[in-house]
Parts: sequence; C-alpha cells; structure tokens
Amino acid sequence: MKSVTIQLETLTCPSCIQKIEGALKGLDGVDRDSVKVMFNASKAKANFDEDKVSVEKIEESITKMGYEVKKSKVK
Repeated sequence: MKSVTIQLETLTCPSCIQKIEGALKGLDGVDRDSVKVMFNASKAKANFDEDKVSVEKIEESITKMGYEVKKSKVK
C-alpha cells in the first residue's frame, strides 16, 4: 500500500468534502477507511494499492468533478 496526499484548489463548501471522499472511495484499489479530505488545508489523503489504481487515476476522478489538483505526493 502506498499513501498519497493531494493538494487541491481551495475548497469553498463542506459539501465538496463529501463529493471528493465519495469519488475516491468508489475507486477500486483505494482503501475506503483511509480516505480523508481536509477542508481547511484543501488536501485529500488516501492509501491505495498501486497494482489496482494509479495516482493519475485518483487525480482524474477528482478533476472530473471540477476540482483542480495542484500537486500530489506519494509515499
């Protein structure tokens, strides 16, 4: 399992959190229990299985909802 921290554009409403969390939890390979969106920091964190899903795919799921991904850091 790898861990990704994604810096997003500034989040403007609490409902953004649910939308992003829902999209990430819906991806095969993402550990549902590890998904966390931090409103004040405008960051999303998740653990994922590299063999099932790529960071690019995770970013794409956020971008498709209209949120800009500034950068990602994988550990």
